[in-house]
Order: sequence, then C-alpha cells, then structure tokens
Amino acid sequence: MNHPRFHCPLPLVAGARLDLPERAAHHASAVLRLRCNDELTLFDGSGGEYRARVVASDRRRVTVELRDWSAVERESLLSVTLVQAVQAGDKMDLTIQKAVELGVARIVPVLSRRSVARPAGERAWRRLQHWQAVIVSACEQCGRNRLPELAPIESLDSWLARPPLAAAVRLMLAADAARSLPGVPAMSVGQPVELLIGAEGGLAAEEVQLAAFSGFLSVRLGPRVLRTETAGLAALAALQAVWGDFKEETTDV
Repeated sequence: MNHPRFHCPLPLVAGARLDLPERAAHHASAVLRLRCNDELTLFDGSGGEYRARVVASDRRRVTVELRDWSAVERESLLSVTLVQAVQAGDKMDLTIQKAVELGVARIVPVLSRRSVARPAGERAWRRLQHWQAVIVSACEQCGRNRLPELAPIESLDSWLARPPLAAAVRLMLAADAARSLPGVPAMSVGQPVELLIGAEGGLAAEEVQLAAFSGFLSVRLGPRVLRTETAGLAALAALQAVWGDFKEETTDV
C-alpha cells in the first residue's frame, strides 16, 4: 500500500516485462517521476495485485517487471449497488469517487424526473467513459483490486421495472421515513443491498411510490434533509458502520 498503484488491464504474469498503458505511464513518469528500480503495484481489476519495479522509463514509455502476486482483497463485506440519479456538474464525479472508496460494488446511474443533467447519445457515452476513469483512479488511491461495475445510463422507471437481485435488501432515503437503518431487518453475509438516491430535489412522489411497489424500504438518516451529493455517501458510510467493514469486528455482517 506504500507504493504507487496503477490499474493495468493487461495479462499480468509474475516475471513478465510490459509497458504501462499510456495513462499510467504518463502519471508514473511525468507526475510521480518514477525511475529505474522504483517499486510500484499493479492490478488488473479482477482481484489481487502484483508487486513490480521499473526497469526503463522516459517521458512516453515506462517498462516494468512483474514480481510476486498477492491475493490481497480490500472489498466490503456488503455488496452494495448504488442506484444514483444523475447529478449535475461535478457532483456525480464526487459521488462516484467517494462511493468507490466506501466499498460500493456496483453503480447504476439513472435519469429521474428531477434530474437536471440528462446526458443522452454520444454525451452519455462520454460521461460513462469519464466515470469509468474516476472509478479506476479511486481504486488506485484506496487500495481496491476489483473495479466496481458501472452500468449504462437508463431511466429510473425502466430500471425499477427490472427484477431485483435475489434476496436483495432495497433501501431509499426519505427524511420523513418511519424507520432508521437499525430498524432494517438484519442482513446476512454477502446479502446484496440496493440503495436508491435521488437527484437535486429528491425523488418525485410517483417515483417513491413506484420504488416502494418494487420493494424499496424508506429509511431516514437523522432529522436533516441531505443534498444529493451527501445522501448516498452518508448512507454508504452508515451501512458500513452498522453491517459492514467499519465495525471493529468483521467476521459477520
């Protein structure tokens, strides 16, 4: 964890030499100024990591030699899918970055009735590519060796029409909800959680009703109304504190 970490979506084998992908090579040479014999960590996003060292470096190319592989994982005990209504400006970047740090397993960007930003077509594709890069950078920073899945953008209504994950606990935030997180039925290890968060202005009344019909439980996080860029992150942190790996003991959920 003390060495610079780079996502390297290439075949990785101990003892092999390879050139870092362009983005990683630029960051390693131009930003971090790594030179020959400097050590680093590589991961391909599917689990585990390799210790490596630089064997050649210039402004455009960084060649590394892979050493030993470690099966270390830093994934959460909770498998949380964050269903986030697309936010305007850089709020979505912040939410995705911090959600990755907080251990989310999957991110589903949806368009709700109150979404200000509504990317479509080529713009939606570019947004997804940008968000994927945010996920990669967050994993490099926080030590995760598995990339959370990023789903395509779709309308909230169409996503709610899909069947839920088997045995999933479905939660949505509502300031006037009758129950708080401790009032949610106890979860078992590995049980999936789907967390629905609205955009600016929250979910419309029709969306709340549709989500409730689809099995979502309304929960509150204290008496205050949280902004969209705060709500999901606060809920993820609370989930980790109650059932996940923020607890001192992590042998069960």
